[in-house]
Amino acid sequence: MTKIRENCVLITGGASGIGRIMGRMALQKGARCLIIWDINEANIASTKAEFAPLGRVEGYVVNVADKEAVVATYQRVKEECGAVDILINCAGIVTGNKTFDKQSIDEIVRTMEINSIAPMVIAQQILPDMLARNHGHICNIASAGGMISNPKMSVYAASKWAVIGWSDSVRIELAERKSKVRITTVAPFYINTGMFDGVRSRIIPILNPVRTSRKILRAIEHNRDFRGIPFGFHFIRLCQGLLPTVVFDFLFGKCFGVYSTMDHFTGRKK
Repeated sequence: MTKIRENCVLITGGASGIGRIMGRMALQKGARCLIIWDINEANIASTKAEFAPLGRVEGYVVNVADKEAVVATYQRVKEECGAVDILINCAGIVTGNKTFDKQSIDEIVRTMEINSIAPMVIAQQILPDMLARNHGHICNIASAGGMISNPKMSVYAASKWAVIGWSDSVRIELAERKSKVRITTVAPFYINTGMFDGVRSRIIPILNPVRTSRKILRAIEHNRDFRGIPFGFHFIRLCQGLLPTVVFDFLFGKCFGVYSTMDHFTGRKK
């Protein structure tokens, strides 16, 4: 079991969406300190003010795609807050629902930097300290899009496939060295936080952010290696391995309507 109580929890993208919800829940579970990394200074300020009665909250304005900023900010965190016990890599973006040929180079690079490279760089800073103490937990929020290909979100899907492959590979490395540091990879379906506004799902329901946040924290506490949300998504990889592509595309694309979920995407209003 990984205890949240009396541990220091760092959440990227922690001033909005499920990052914010998980931060509140972590404090309610007795975290000794909640550290919020976010790019939005106003959101950090409002989150700190709201959460202050629940415990110690520290906020840092940082663009996780800026590698130098990540390194410098983590050094500040160590000096000002002490050791990080639980890291939740939650920050992420989706740039639209254009087909791949209409994506710009900037959109491709930005998506990969924030969704894929940033979690690696952040974990690379924190993991050595966890290994030295033989204590810690890293949770990487990927996506169901990292398990099933989907039109009109090809770059986003690629970024989340990368997270799943990297995260689970590190889990194996830690297991082979018999480390007590744990990795949890989470792959949720669309969550109703505004990030995927306009998405329509025919059969699989859009996820409730509070319930999803609770499931993610429970997965961390129970040292789950991988958590698909909803549970049925655990069967996707089995189906991909067993079914011919044409059958899989028909079943999930046409019957379940997964391949048309992004058709009416608008995204969060700025």
